Amino acid sequence: MKKHIFKRAYEMYYDGFRSMTVGRKLWALIIVKLAIIFLVLKLFFFPDILQTEYDSDESRANAVRKSLITQP
Repeated sequence: MKKHIFKRAYEMYYDGFRSMTVGRKLWALIIVKLAIIFLVLKLFFFPDILQTEYDSDESRANAVRKSLITQP
């Protein structure tokens, strides 16, 4: 009986990552670098404008609703 395609893909990647030696360190380095990059982007380029401009959750929700309803 044929295995499901997702199960076969999972097993292929699982076996491949399990047998890696140098690749594990490279993947760990890639994941750490991505986490740092996204953290820096979030902190410096995407500030929480709603948090700074509105005092309560209700006023933030109203601002978002108004923004979604009005067309540019």
